[in-house]
Amino acid sequence: MTKYILIFFLLLGFSACANTEQPIAPSIPDSVVQDGRSIKVLSYNIHHSNPPSRPDVIDLEAIAKVIRSSEAEIVGLQEVDIYTSRSGADLHMAKELAEMTDMPYFYFSKGIDYQGGEYGTAILSKHPLSETNTILLPAEEGTEQRTISVATVTLEDGLLYQFANTHLDFSSASNALSQAKKIVSYFENSDTPLILVGDFNSTQDSPPIRLLDTDFTRSCKNDCSPTIPVINPKKTIDFIMYKGSDDFTVRSHQVIQETYASDHLPVMAELVLLD
Repeated sequence: MTKYILIFFLLLGFSACANTEQPIAPSIPDSVVQDGRSIKVLSYNIHHSNPPSRPDVIDLEAIAKVIRSSEAEIVGLQEVDIYTSRSGADLHMAKELAEMTDMPYFYFSKGIDYQGGEYGTAILSKHPLSETNTILLPAEEGTEQRTISVATVTLEDGLLYQFANTHLDFSSASNALSQAKKIVSYFENSDTPLILVGDFNSTQDSPPIRLLDTDFTRSCKNDCSPTIPVINPKKTIDFIMYKGSDDFTVRSHQVIQETYASDHLPVMAELVLLD
């Protein structure tokens, strides 16, 4: 009997040790992760702030709410209207959204002239932007002009990184591939840490994304959640990427399930700019 009592207490002690030796996740400040600086990034095709369920409505507050809720500090927007008749001849959508989301810095990149105004992409930022530039992408005859918008972001501690935002062609697979080639070649010799976001109008297994994968790392590499349509989404065409495995690592990635404001779901990632 004494032997069995001894075995019982030995087993009890082993069980207690097993339960107390589970790893406990450390408390890590939001802005300091893995010896680096955390950067919350959002990419969002906003459908010119027109909720698909309300064809004649421009709802800036719905888009602004998504941006504010994400707590992103740098945002790439696609399908942005500036002074167009469909959205408002007196409405600078990029400027207004920047003000509504407490992002003091913004940059609009025109793709085309449209309805008396301009249509393109925008960057919104909580940190100063400099060296802003718009690069025209290849455009086959009959296709819409698309761009890359590029800015240098200066963080509060003096760290710098480049942020690029794009919207590739949806009408021609060959044109989208040419545009991807232009992006790769444009940044080929850049030695500044770079984040690239956008609506690429190309799925993960398509030639444009496979090409970009040779030079960039996506925040979600496999089985990424679909981003379009917003109801029962089936295709993943919106991505966040970075250039330089020594410059960044991925802390988190998610597709935000917001189904009212746009015809795309927004993509959010938290990247860490490594020291």
